[in-house]
Amino acid sequence: MTDPCIFCDIANGQIEADIVYQDDDVIAFRDNNPQAPTHVLVITREHYMDVEDLAQFRPALAGALLDGARAVADVEGLIEPGWRLVFNTGAGAGQTVFHVHAHVLGGRPFGWPPG
Repeated sequence: MTDPCIFCDIANGQIEADIVYQDDDVIAFRDNNPQAPTHVLVITREHYMDVEDLAQFRPALAGALLDGARAVADVEGLIEPGWRLVFNTGAGAGQTVFHVHAHVLGGRPFGWPPG
């Protein structure tokens, strides 16, 4: 990959982040613009543009990303009362960093539809 990617830089330790969880496959850190009292981003250490690419090319790593999101929910005390997991895929869906990432949100009630 030749384009700079802020999430790759975080995964490689070149940019500091408030890390809440990490393992061999993923790293999770607090969002700089939180949309809930708990807002943690979970990224793969390897660069994939979005969840669609990840599911197509590395389905096992997609599973590891989900495992990481669940671990974050546990560490953050969100298993009970509940938490939200969001993937934005593409600019039209609000994706602004084109490195696959999941948003773990919690700490407040969420209505439906999301907002």
